Amino acid sequence: MSDPASFLPLTNTAFEILLALAKEDLHGYAIIQSVVKRTGGGVKLHPGTLYRALARLLDIGLVDELDERPDPELDDERRRYYHLSELGRRVVLAEAERLAGQVRAARKLKFRESSR
Repeated sequence: MSDPASFLPLTNTAFEILLALAKEDLHGYAIIQSVVKRTGGGVKLHPGTLYRALARLLDIGLVDELDERPDPELDDERRRYYHLSELGRRVVLAEAERLAGQVRAARKLKFRESSR
């Protein structure tokens, strides 16, 4: 099984996509909406960026494309749904821990706004 650390660091786009898929399977537009909502509008993924990143995540096995839609009768048949793979789950957790370590290191420096 692959070592999650071998995939790090993730790009911000990849990390945001994996976080969006951590709770539930989503289609592309729902991933975009999830990221905007979770970041308070601070991160907005454009469709081209999203789908290029998803193609890469699919290729390296961090995300799977589902064969079935959650509720075909209430959904557009053209939508593709994505699922966080077990490897993807381990990688996103490893990246979160890596980033938390960076934040801890920065806090040890006790940065303060300069009083100019």
